[in-house]
Amino acid sequence: MIVKMLVVGPFASNCYIVGSSSTKDGIIIDPGAEAERILKTVQQTGLSISLIVATHAHMDHVDALQAVKEKTNAQFALHEAEKEVLSGGAMRVVQSLGLSPYQSAPEPDRLLKDGERIDVGDLHFEVLHTPGHSPGGICLSGHGVVFSGDALFNFGIGRTDFPGGSYERLMKGIHDKLMVLPDETIVYPGHGPATTIGDERRGNPFLR
Repeated sequence: MIVKMLVVGPFASNCYIVGSSSTKDGIIIDPGAEAERILKTVQQTGLSISLIVATHAHMDHVDALQAVKEKTNAQFALHEAEKEVLSGGAMRVVQSLGLSPYQSAPEPDRLLKDGERIDVGDLHFEVLHTPGHSPGGICLSGHGVVFSGDALFNFGIGRTDFPGGSYERLMKGIHDKLMVLPDETIVYPGHGPATTIGDERRGNPFLR
């Protein structure tokens, strides 16, 4: 499996380019900024991108989505509960932070549900709905890794004070969907360095 992580934009968001080493099929997770850099990295990997997945629709995870989608002709997938955030809630988040307007994201081509499978060549990832940071926040789990968006970080969790946020829902999602994964599962978060489920189980102060 190919996993390339790019730290992009002013919020240091992690964008992931993920694909099959054998079939060269690939997806992009959270193209938050720097579209040209993302596309250049895709070209270097030799992957054919068929899908762009947003773990949630906050601007720092979707600001380059339109440009990347236009160049790759890939479909855009988002959890069904995140559509309202994409259409209006994301702008309220921008305003709450005192930021300038951002590049509007396109309408999703595919609405995801909890437990649904995303196929990338011979790779298969399960959609885990983990709301709390955002109503339709998701993680993608498979092949010994989980892309955790802004649900779980290296010794941290996502903030829950944005519109539609809920600390209780976030903690429930983390415990019910992520902490049941094997300790050796690598966690690729939406911000910051990678970690493992085992390290977070033992050392994350929010999970004690």
